[in-house]
Amino acid sequence: QVQLVESGGGLVQAGGSLRLSCAASGRTFSSYSIGYFRQAPGKEREFVGRISWSSDYTYYADSVKGRFTISRDNAKNTVYLQMNSLKPEDTAVYYCAASRVPTDSPTLYIYWGQGTQVTVSS
Repeated sequence: QVQLVESGGGLVQAGGSLRLSCAASGRTFSSYSIGYFRQAPGKEREFVGRISWSSDYTYYADSVKGRFTISRDNAKNTVYLQMNSLKPEDTAVYYCAASRVPTDSPTLYIYWGQGTQVTVSS
């Protein structure tokens, strides 16, 4: 069992930065691939990026590539999403999730955080 708790969301102006944290409980956290998703009002949940359990592989959606970076510290059971050069279209609720396989599909993620709101003003 893995429980995920997110923090770090908020309101930021366009061009600004935020760092989200995803803190996990559970001894097997390091064996999971961690993904980030986001969901804006009236839209489907969208894949943002993911990181392998060993941190040697990251993958990002084209919409955030070059602006967002995912990292993890297994010793602290925490994954981070650094978001730079934020745009109004990045406004959404952001979720972290854990999967036993590396995937972009939200249906294959077993555990989910509660979500944190990110709002980017123009």
